[in-house]
Amino acid sequence: MLNDVMSARLRGAVYGQAVGDALGVPFEFKSRDSFQCTDMIGNGTHYKPAGTWSDDTAMMLGTLDSLADTNGVVNADDMRGKFLAWARNGEYTPDGDVFDIGNTTSIALGSGKGQTGERDNGNGSLMRIIPLAFVDCSDDDIRAASAVTHAHEISASACVRFIHAARLLIAESDGWLSGTPAGDGKIVRARRIAAIDKACGIAGLENIRTAPRNQIRSGGFVLDTLRAAFWCLVTTDCYADCVRAAVNLGSDSDTTAAVAGALAGIVYGFDANPWAGEIRGANLLDQWIGKAVSSLPDWQPESAE
Repeated sequence: MLNDVMSARLRGAVYGQAVGDALGVPFEFKSRDSFQCTDMIGNGTHYKPAGTWSDDTAMMLGTLDSLADTNGVVNADDMRGKFLAWARNGEYTPDGDVFDIGNTTSIALGSGKGQTGERDNGNGSLMRIIPLAFVDCSDDDIRAASAVTHAHEISASACVRFIHAARLLIAESDGWLSGTPAGDGKIVRARRIAAIDKACGIAGLENIRTAPRNQIRSGGFVLDTLRAAFWCLVTTDCYADCVRAAVNLGSDSDTTAAVAGALAGIVYGFDANPWAGEIRGANLLDQWIGKAVSSLPDWQPESAE
């Protein structure tokens, strides 16, 4: 069973991703600066009610559910089964409605083989990989989880870098979410910034803080999504601003905000998420979080490795 600290971080990450995803759904495929996301709305690109998450969060929940069923062990066949339950039956969705499934993911699930072409490096494995930051699995395990759908080295390596960075944020966040003595706010903020910058280094993004917005791509390429998510994290100071910045980059707005939101959920916590109460299917999120908390082995990252 996960300890209280890891449980809180997991809840922050799951809700952080789901909310970022849902904020971005109405604006997916829209050009940058042709819109402005300020709050949770409905309709838009996919004509969904406000607060509806997409394939990004559904597959992330499938990953989490698989880890819960296998006591934290990465089992590619079990994960594939969970993803098929989503794609065919609407599992892990608020209302059984499957939409926005990517081509590489669709082909991989239909054929039973992860895709290995250079053009198969979309962000479809990165968007669902965050639960692996909460279990003691190896880099090869992370690669295997990516390879269920995205088996090219670029995608697998991006997932490894992302999980290492997320684990650092978990490991160094002690005290961020539990409250601090009066007057220590500046110290906490400095620690948080230092940890985020270190995480960027682990992800291979040492200079991301100084990158101008017009150099941040927000399409479907996995490395663009990784870079954009961290850019949103390092250039903002709260959960809400991070995910709004991600959505407002345009193009693959839901996935960028989902990935950024998972990280921001770890950094700022569930209580800092102003839209947690507006997400559809919150009871389902709580159900899968609860199952994972009670089933995953107690573990916590110890270092910035």
